[in-house]
Amino acid sequence: MAGSYSFDVVSDFDHQELVNAVDQVKREVSQRYDLKDSNTSIDLNESELIIITASDMTLKSTEDILRQKATKRNLSLKIFDFQSPEPSGGNRVMQKVLFRKGLNQDTAKKLSKLIRENLKKISVSIQGDSLRVTGKSKDELQSVIALVRSHEEALEIPLQFENYR
Repeated sequence: MAGSYSFDVVSDFDHQELVNAVDQVKREVSQRYDLKDSNTSIDLNESELIIITASDMTLKSTEDILRQKATKRNLSLKIFDFQSPEPSGGNRVMQKVLFRKGLNQDTAKKLSKLIRENLKKISVSIQGDSLRVTGKSKDELQSVIALVRSHEEALEIPLQFENYR
């Protein structure tokens, strides 16, 4: 039996599922009666999504479709950071949607402090954009997961627990 157990707290999403969701959004926008003539373009990059459309109303509809398709593909809506819309050429509207991925230093420190204050026997270390949690028993690690899940609503990023050993 091992002397200690560990897992990582990360904030990530399945990029292929995002690609599939965006493809579904493009298909629905091109087929829906109210959006067909809006000449909406959706460009997906590694770190952002750019929506260019005819008006604020069609932008709102496109956002709603994106949220629907992402939810159906088990993507957390917390990965989307909707920027404010800005005018684009030719009376069009452009909006950038950034993706939240990885734990930033502030969030990692908050989580680390939360775990250390509530569970004394657990050791926590920040490793880049993830958090390594180590304990002597699996029960202690399960209590860490329960604690983090109970405080997850206050965070603006989705959390996953990986490499459970």
